Amino acid sequence: MNNIKKVALGVGTGDAIGAAFARRFAAGGYTIAIARRDGAKSEALVEKIRQDGGSARAFSIDARDEASIQDLFQTVERDLGPIEVCLYNAGANFRSPLTETSSELFEKVWRLGCMAGFLTGREAAKYMVPRAKGTILFTGATASVRGGANFAAFASAKAGLRAVAQSMARELGPKGIHVAHLVVDGGVDSPAIHARRRAANGGKDTEFPPDSLMKLSSIAEAYWTLNAQSRDAWTFEMDIRPFVEPW
Repeated sequence: MNNIKKVALGVGTGDAIGAAFARRFAAGGYTIAIARRDGAKSEALVEKIRQDGGSARAFSIDARDEASIQDLFQTVERDLGPIEVCLYNAGANFRSPLTETSSELFEKVWRLGCMAGFLTGREAAKYMVPRAKGTILFTGATASVRGGANFAAFASAKAGLRAVAQSMARELGPKGIHVAHLVVDGGVDSPAIHARRRAANGGKDTEFPPDSLMKLSSIAEAYWTLNAQSRDAWTFEMDIRPFVEPW
């Protein structure tokens, strides 16, 4: 009897989209590997998944460091099982006027938003291609397809990540690997969004109309849908937004 469990790995699995991904795939029967800069911050999520009957483990990594990513994949494959799904979700929504954006900050945003995604995708491919099976997912944003004022660094990183993902999809698809890019085009119902709106509103809470922000569970469901697709009809890019979002 084959007792090897399928594994879903999230790199940059923070408390919002990444955590929702972990919960959804755990509910779908996957063993979850949660990787972020400080893995201890995900221990409560790991415990909740375990209490609900699932299996999860958190890892501390620097996604920008090649050796750290390589060690992560080696450890997960050895200790948890073969990685069937890998999500790259890290990236900083950095805003700065062009003339105030230093070259150091520009490169820092690119390293996390684009280069680290390349390192993650490449490492996932090394393990998945010999098995001719697997899904590699990338979290995109509005900036992936449209640069905005004050977002030169962030837009270049996200557009670069989209290009990396598209190249990977064309190269790896014929080898049995589904690569997909999810454009999250709109506000997300997360603590960070509410904190930013509160700060902009003089410390007062902002009331949002119903369904005007994307629920984390809805975003996670989009990833689940992409992963569940049959290879005769794979999607490379899916864009999701609230019904009120102008686009």
